[in-house]
Amino acid sequence: MQWQNANTAFDAKGANGPLIPVCELLGSFSFALDMTEGQPPGHSLRAAYIAVSMARAMGLSDADCLTVHYATLMKDLGCSSNAARIAALYLTDDRQFKQDYKLVDGRIANVLAFVFSNTGRDAPLGRRVSAVANILKNGVEISRQLIETRCVRGADIARQLRLGEDVADAILSLDEHWDGSGKPQGLAGQAIPLASRLALLAQVADVWFMADGPEAARAEIAKQAGRWFDPALAQCFLSVTGDFGFWAALTDPFLEARLNAFNERHMAAFADEGYLSDITDAFGAVIDAKSPYTAGHSNRVGHIAETLAERVGMDEAHRRHLARAAMLHDVGKLGVSNTILDKPGKLDDSEWVIMRDHAARTAEILGRIGVFSDMALIAASHHERLDGRGYPLGLNASNLAMETRIISVADIFDALTADRPYRAAMPLEKAMGILDAESGGALDADLVAELRNAIESGTIKPSNAV
Repeated sequence: MQWQNANTAFDAKGANGPLIPVCELLGSFSFALDMTEGQPPGHSLRAAYIAVSMARAMGLSDADCLTVHYATLMKDLGCSSNAARIAALYLTDDRQFKQDYKLVDGRIANVLAFVFSNTGRDAPLGRRVSAVANILKNGVEISRQLIETRCVRGADIARQLRLGEDVADAILSLDEHWDGSGKPQGLAGQAIPLASRLALLAQVADVWFMADGPEAARAEIAKQAGRWFDPALAQCFLSVTGDFGFWAALTDPFLEARLNAFNERHMAAFADEGYLSDITDAFGAVIDAKSPYTAGHSNRVGHIAETLAERVGMDEAHRRHLARAAMLHDVGKLGVSNTILDKPGKLDDSEWVIMRDHAARTAEILGRIGVFSDMALIAASHHERLDGRGYPLGLNASNLAMETRIISVADIFDALTADRPYRAAMPLEKAMGILDAESGGALDADLVAELRNAIESGTIKPSNAV
């Protein structure tokens, strides 16, 4: 793994300071991946603990245990990339669909029953009939494409995170089954990477554990032995989890520390400046993949924010830190269904409550990450207004930091000049007219003026610029 040695580290002030362990960064970000899969918080950590416990019991090397650790922890890196298509194909909440589908045992009759009962339940009859007919005709190929998109995308992001080819390969093959019935390649038996086999088993075990307790998890793994799961791994799981203390550990608030302790000799990897940027870029891409309307949004908001920060005199280290927070400002949207994110019309009251909640989710996720904790509220406050009429906290000019004001201007400008489900991208001058009108009420007038100057100088360009 290409990580910086522990003799240097970066803090927000640009000097050597508290070290930034990679395990801490990725462990915290795994909670964002849990959200996009509709899983209870800590799912990825629990799955990783199960998988690494088995790997240790099997006598795998430290290096192989570390591969299992990160392959399982980051197994859902690509899952946001199929969320919009799931919502569109099945006319339903993608997060709820994914969560419930994981409790289906994979037998064709049960899969079909689940799909038909959950497709377009709240949609008009005509749309539901059309969606079901499409699934009947193309269901096998649809399933393969959804899984392939997720697995290929997840493997690519794992490489961006410098996790190595073994981890990338494990994520690519996560949905392959022991009997060859999995996807996307139809691998079988020993041809499936061992880390993939462990990660899939651990994932299913945690889903059933959280849904119905330890015995349900053990029963499901036993039932799928020889079909989804390597029989030897299923037997190892049953042996490792026979003690009640194992299950108690999964709900221990110090579970992450327990997990890291398995590999403590190999967990002394720390993020330098370049790696921290790679991590931010990677999770910005995870966020943007949630909706076809947000491709590149996080990166552009980060660039605009950094440019504005430079124009108002922030030092380089502070600008970089702000840009990273700006790139992650919408991480909370991973917890919002695409039926809401991509709705072409006006949100109803209940949908609006869920949409507004993404700001609080952003604060929650970033607050878990030591290097971003001081920016959690700043990033999560990008929908606050100077006049106090924003959300989620109703902050006003007296308590809105310059960093938040910058992110707000950057976010609104990029949103206005990009396509959205309810309108096409606005021409530059129309977008600037809206920003001018909101100056002093919602937005900082000086920053809007700096934005216009930066556009005129060519250092900032709207997303719809040719």
